[in-house]
Amino acid sequence: QLVESGGGLVQAGGSLRLSCVSSILTLDYYSIAWFRQAPGKEREGVSCIGFSGGGTMYVDSVKGRFLISRDNAKNIVYLQMNNLKPEDTAIYYCAAAYKLRCGYDPDFFVSWGQGTQVTVSS
Repeated sequence: QLVESGGGLVQAGGSLRLSCVSSILTLDYYSIAWFRQAPGKEREGVSCIGFSGGGTMYVDSVKGRFLISRDNAKNIVYLQMNNLKPEDTAIYYCAAAYKLRCGYDPDFFVSWGQGTQVTVSS
């Protein structure tokens, strides 16, 4: 029910913008989080935007570099990633939690995308 796009290969210091869309869910009713999973590592929550005008949160490693936003008219949530580092390399997933405050407990998320690969070269 969620589809991510925008991943790719970029050099360190570059930027990418990920998109999360749904043709079924009205995303404004959901808190949307971005997770990532690198090879051999556990999945981690990266950023979240609350439902219906709720706030945002970021993991410390991306603060000041990533920006999460939503366009309700287009039913899209974005993750703008700037000053990318090789350690940002991972598969990025978006997930939706219905009318719940932002957080990264995967049990709260009812819908997940298939993921988009982000690779940052040094």
